[in-house]
Amino acid sequence: MIFDTIDYLQYGTARQREAFALLTEHRVLQKLTSFDPILAGTIPINIDIDSSDLDIICYWTNRAAFYKAVLAGFETEFAFTIQESIVSDREVVIANCRIGRFDIEIFGQNVPTRHQMAYRHLLIEHKLLEERGETFRQAVIELKRSGYKTEPAFAKLLGIQGDPYEGLLLFD
Repeated sequence: MIFDTIDYLQYGTARQREAFALLTEHRVLQKLTSFDPILAGTIPINIDIDSSDLDIICYWTNRAAFYKAVLAGFETEFAFTIQESIVSDREVVIANCRIGRFDIEIFGQNVPTRHQMAYRHLLIEHKLLEERGETFRQAVIELKRSGYKTEPAFAKLLGIQGDPYEGLLLFD
C-alpha cells in the first residue's frame, strides 16, 4: 500500500471516498504541497470512528513560512486554530479546522514526513491489520469507541508494555 498520495481513497470505504472528495475539492493537500503533506491517521487504514479527523503531516524547513502558508490556506475555514508548540523536544506547528463533515488537523515539523512518528505508525498499523485480519481490526475499532487512542489500542491488543508509541515501533 502506498500512502504518499490519496489516490487509494477514491476506491475505499464510503468514508474514505468522502475524504478523497473533500480533500480534492478543497485542494487541501495542494495548498500544502511545498511541505510534502501526507494523510496519516485512522481513515487511511479503515479503523476510524465517527469522531476521527483527517490528520495531515507536513515537513517544513522554515517554520515561519509553513505557519504563513497554513494561515493563507486555511484561516477562513470553520473553527480554525493554529499554535506553535514543542512535541518530543521538537518545534511543531499544529492547525485545526473543519471543512464539510471532517475535522482536519495539520501537523508540521522539521522532520521529513516519511520519518515522522505518525507516518511510521501508519505503515506499522497497516501491516499489522493486514497480517491479523478483520477480527483484529474490529477489536481496534471497539477499543477506540470505548475511548482508547489508536496506538494505545494497538498496544493493548498486542500486549505492549510501557509507552505504546515507542512500543509499536518494535513491529517495524
